[in-house]
Amino acid sequence: MDTSVFEQHESEIRGYSRAYPTVFASASNARQVAEDGTSYIDFFAGAGVLNFGHNHPGMKRAMIDFLEADGVAHSLDTYTTTKRDFIEKFQQKVLAPRGMDHKMQFMGPTGTNAVEAALKLARLATGRREIVAFSNGFHGMTLGSLAATANHAFRQWAGVPLTDVVRLPFETAPGGKTALAEYAAALADPSSGQTPPAAFLVEPIQAEGGVNVASRNWLHEVQELAHSVGALLILDDIQAGIGRTGSYFSFDGMGLEPDIITLAKGLGGFGTPIAMNLNTPEVDAHWSPGAHTGTFRGQGLSFVAGSVALDYADDEAFQAEVLAKGEQMRQRLESLAAAHPERGWEVRGKGMMQALDTGDGAFAKQVQTAAFELGLLIGPCGSGGRVIKLIPPLTIPEEDLTAGLDLLAQAIEQVVAATPRAA
Repeated sequence: MDTSVFEQHESEIRGYSRAYPTVFASASNARQVAEDGTSYIDFFAGAGVLNFGHNHPGMKRAMIDFLEADGVAHSLDTYTTTKRDFIEKFQQKVLAPRGMDHKMQFMGPTGTNAVEAALKLARLATGRREIVAFSNGFHGMTLGSLAATANHAFRQWAGVPLTDVVRLPFETAPGGKTALAEYAAALADPSSGQTPPAAFLVEPIQAEGGVNVASRNWLHEVQELAHSVGALLILDDIQAGIGRTGSYFSFDGMGLEPDIITLAKGLGGFGTPIAMNLNTPEVDAHWSPGAHTGTFRGQGLSFVAGSVALDYADDEAFQAEVLAKGEQMRQRLESLAAAHPERGWEVRGKGMMQALDTGDGAFAKQVQTAAFELGLLIGPCGSGGRVIKLIPPLTIPEEDLTAGLDLLAQAIEQVVAATPRAA
């Protein structure tokens, strides 16, 4: 396959193409096919965008009908029939059943724009500057979001200081069990030098950070501390939400009351760009018209496909299937870890976001390469890239899920055989 045009003319910034050195020509559900005919099982799903697979038939049909009817593809924030349909359906299927009265704010086309808007609104609503974020967190690559992101591999490219963020250990990180209490004590001490923050920004599940799952109790501690000091609670559910864990939000059933929820990725269903924040009315009232804008905040195709995706939001049979597939993934990873106890691997996850922490970034990278050569797409994440994360489409057929897990096992065994542990 000829990749020379990319190598000659595309920026050095390209990343995923180096891990998947082929030219893809088509895709359907959990399969991508290269132009030479090689078929790959996709356990990466566009970094969590394709919760409903490549070229979902219902979404594709709806988008074709929309285009053929000369629907409004770009609308800034003007009213359109497609936006009305999306808002009404989201209210009926997601907010109303949970007793939520949050306002829907559309901004730029991707998750980092959602986080930027959330940080801006939190600072506006409280009159404060600092944001509490957590170790291993990932919130985006624009400067405000990047300041809250912990990973040095991303932060090093900023070119300017990344300020106004207080970093605390995530629950599962060293020191995470006591950090909130210690920070609360410092805020209560007038001589500590600490001042109350504008918001606490936290992922209920740190996806890019290594699939670190926060407990209900810890998230409530974060919420209680935030509200006790007049700060907002912002839940970043950009990658772990939209059905990924077997319910619409990854924090469903936990009794949390976030002031802002950031959403993107799977929200548009088809893979077209859309980002949306859910703001409580009290917080949202601090906005003035035009205080935050975005050229592509009225993306018609995303509203159309996203409306179809909302049919899954209250589909109990589908949610049960996601949980069953997630359990299948977890059990397979645990059997791989049990087969190599000397390696000390850890399995963690929720629903159809499961991970194997190998403790070794070089090993995980070799597994990614071996998996690609066998016909499986996966992506390492976490500190030093040591965690093998599995996020296949929620709609993946059973035969592809089983086949993909078999390929992963083959790849891991190949790399284990090539990298024996010292006695």
